[in-house]
Amino acid sequence: GGGGGGGDMPPPPRDVMEALQQRMERYKTAAAQAKSKGDDRKARMHERIVKQYQEAIRAHKAGKPVEFADLPVPPGFPPIQGMEPSSGDQSVVGILETAMKLASQEDEDPEESKKPDVGPTSSKPATSPQSKLPLQPGSRAAPATPKAAASAKGASKTVSKAQQQLAFLENRKKQLMQAALRAKQQNDIEGAKLFLRQAKSLDPMIEASQNGLPVDITKVPQAPMNKEDFTLVQRRGTSISPEMAAQYVELMKLMRQQYEMCMNYSKQFTHLGNITETTKFEKMAEDCKKNMEIVKQAHAKGFPLPKYHYEQRTFSMIKMFPELNSNDMVLSIVKAINLPAPPGVAPDDLDAFVRFEFAYPNAEEAQKDKTNVIKNTNSPEFREQFKLFINRGHRGLKRAIQTKGIKFEVIHKGGLFKTDRVLGTAQLKLEALETACELREILELLDGRRPTGGKLEVIIRLREPLSSQQLETTTEKWLVIDPLTMPPVSLPKPKPAVTPGKDACSSKPVFALHSFNVLAFDKEKLEKKMMAYKQAGQRLPNELVEQHQDITRMIQWQKSQLQHGGPVVRKEYLAQLERYQHLYTEAARRLGTEGKREAAKDALYKRNLVERELQKFHQ
Repeated sequence: GGGGGGGDMPPPPRDVMEALQQRMERYKTAAAQAKSKGDDRKARMHERIVKQYQEAIRAHKAGKPVEFADLPVPPGFPPIQGMEPSSGDQSVVGILETAMKLASQEDEDPEESKKPDVGPTSSKPATSPQSKLPLQPGSRAAPATPKAAASAKGASKTVSKAQQQLAFLENRKKQLMQAALRAKQQNDIEGAKLFLRQAKSLDPMIEASQNGLPVDITKVPQAPMNKEDFTLVQRRGTSISPEMAAQYVELMKLMRQQYEMCMNYSKQFTHLGNITETTKFEKMAEDCKKNMEIVKQAHAKGFPLPKYHYEQRTFSMIKMFPELNSNDMVLSIVKAINLPAPPGVAPDDLDAFVRFEFAYPNAEEAQKDKTNVIKNTNSPEFREQFKLFINRGHRGLKRAIQTKGIKFEVIHKGGLFKTDRVLGTAQLKLEALETACELREILELLDGRRPTGGKLEVIIRLREPLSSQQLETTTEKWLVIDPLTMPPVSLPKPKPAVTPGKDACSSKPVFALHSFNVLAFDKEKLEKKMMAYKQAGQRLPNELVEQHQDITRMIQWQKSQLQHGGPVVRKEYLAQLERYQHLYTEAARRLGTEGKREAAKDALYKRNLVERELQKFHQ
């Protein structure tokens, strides 16, 4: 029995050998599918599993014992005969079941279950993480009564820290337990064990925290992602128009971006051991999840799009350059401006380069280098980067940073029989790197001590500042879904969605007009994916076919709307294009700051598509 296509199960195996082969075939198929979609990481993972199976098959043929428990099981496959989960696994499952019962009880009243651990003053500060989140645009929530706040401040500060810590650890344990249960339900016993071990590893921390002791939260395992949180599923018998379906997808995409952003920042602050900020972002991520749940429920029941609004959210972010290692110091020599020409050389005949020296780890082993020569200009643009090495634990680094800095010389390159001539020197002081991870300076070029009028622009970057974190305050436009105020009765049959006035209860008219260019781009992407399946001789996944049908219907529907809908529809279409232009600009900026370059590029590309469409419309 080969591994069959996508999700269909092979016939029950006759013996252990056939069971091993069926499973190996399934992973081979999965590897090929991942490869055809360009997901190399997943393909490599599946290929590694195929190798494990090949070794197991060889061992089994040779009559050697095979460790079945070490072999991953494809989703949906039963355990190999005679290899039902061992009693160890049963106990894993048992522990999980009881753990989940506990978790669901806690869910009903998390506040009650947490109060006794912390002591009588706990009820007040429990809200402190939330109160940091401003609800009015740009405002920062202040304590309600300054006097009371001042008197309670001393006592509550330590309590709230311990409380935040405990709440964070208990919540993370619950997330890991839920991930373990999900893995077990998908027959991934190894995954379930891993998450269970991680959850158990938090017990000593939770105990310490309950006793008011500080805990090193940098050691806490990451929260696992659950794809189902972001998946829209429709109930049988409900129908939704393709245009409304597209709106739902768009809304879910924005919610997911917000959620991922919160989890990213939470991860950063966890690594830095900052419990207050970690708790704040965890809370925001939880709120995003609740919002996604509202959207999923409305979608499942075929309701109109839930109402939503935007708020200004102001929060602290760590400024850092995560792509650098902690021992990197990157020097960028950007350009020189208005260099002084030496006697007998016209400004346009200057051929300049820059030489620099960083006297670290010491004067003898100073790090030196130079740029290329830029010819025929007195304002050369070098745009070169040099990676210098630092050792954060080294005592000499402090001395080099505070007293030495980096020395620069800008030099005119001599020709045949002519020596190089120094046009000016400059020194970059580096003390600011104690508290900042980026330094941008335009340095005065000096001749001895006399300014020459020339300048040199340089930038220094570290992964993070040398002695403290650099926090930046940022204000984001935050999407919030209003709680569902949907009629409990079943909705009347949907009428053709043409009258924008009628359904004004949702945030927009029922039909959502989209950018034709973006729709065409998405359609083309789907067609490429479909082509890859056809070329690999594989069955097209239903979901892909449905997406393609939806998008084709949407394009046809939108064309007829614009042809027959008159000025009202045209006005709405224009407004929608402007909205999408703004959305994609925001998304590109946010994804850029999160370091998701591919997704940011995609958003920028879509923004340009929308811009072109707007220009065409105005012509």
